[in-house]
Amino acid sequence: MNIFPFDVGSTIKDIREAITGEKIKDPVKLAEVDLKLKMLENSLMKGQIEVNKEEAKSTNWFVAGARPFILWVGGVGLAYNFIISPLLAWGCELAGLSITPPTTDMTMLFNLVMAILGLGGMRTYEKLKGVSNNH
Repeated sequence: MNIFPFDVGSTIKDIREAITGEKIKDPVKLAEVDLKLKMLENSLMKGQIEVNKEEAKSTNWFVAGARPFILWVGGVGLAYNFIISPLLAWGCELAGLSITPPTTDMTMLFNLVMAILGLGGMRTYEKLKGVSNNH
């Protein structure tokens, strides 16, 4: 799971190549550079994990409430799109009204919900394997 919207190692390599104007031709040196870049990416990810751990421990509602808020937004969005909106449309049609409830673009919402469900799935897997810290 990459926490950045781009590949840090490739970006750094591209910057180096842009500055020097040349690519690394020696396969051994290229492997060393790739290893160092992967180590940099891993250290960045470890740092983000530590930040996430501290945020999860927080009792401040603004910090600790971010994930539940995202879950509620996803749940309400799905409920509106698949339950509330069709029932409203059906009720308006039965009442003889020519009102159509607004529709929503579900693309981004699906990405959000699938990401959250994926994280929940990983957490469940950890608990089943006994590697969770039971929080």
